[in-house]
Amino acid sequence: MLLYCIRHGESCYNAQGRIQGQSDVPLSELGLRQSEAVAAALAGEGVEALYASPLRRAMQTAGPVADALQVEIRTDPRLMEVHAGVFQDKLRTDLEQLYPEEIARWQSGDPDFVIPGGESRRQLMHRGHEVFDEIRRTGHEQVVVVTHGGLLSAALKSLLEIPAEKHPFVFQNGSITRLEWTDGEVKLHALNQIDHLHQVGFSGRGDL
Repeated sequence: MLLYCIRHGESCYNAQGRIQGQSDVPLSELGLRQSEAVAAALAGEGVEALYASPLRRAMQTAGPVADALQVEIRTDPRLMEVHAGVFQDKLRTDLEQLYPEEIARWQSGDPDFVIPGGESRRQLMHRGHEVFDEIRRTGHEQVVVVTHGGLLSAALKSLLEIPAEKHPFVFQNGSITRLEWTDGEVKLHALNQIDHLHQVGFSGRGDL
């Protein structure tokens, strides 16, 4: 199976520097243009299925891709971003004042730190691995997955057997990452591709 993994386009919260987690926010104007650029980049590929997080920013990214590839969007809540608990809806710049101990634990990279009211990175890894493995078992040859930076990073770590304590991945909004999954072995063919975004512009990073 060949997997095209897409991080959603820039959301309004991305543009504001605000933590979104599982808050259901829409794409910004830039994010909408990025979604069209992703669709153009994938047009003509032999994709058989498209899976997406049901959160609005992912669905708005998936829509043009589904139209270009002439496939339906299948949603799965396990593809949603990490639940950021008390961090959700807050400006990044305010977190050190509002939750100094909690944000320090999160920024330390501790995979077992559970955001109050939310999830840990290790829990996200388990959720991401589970849904990607289920997609693999559908037997499709080529699949698009539209998801979120944190979920994609966590799933890749689990699939590639990278220790939970390490955090090597950062994904641009609208980026394309290609994986090949054959006979139980996962190969990373392309990471965070953004060539298709040069004409429309780039946006923020971060896994929340």
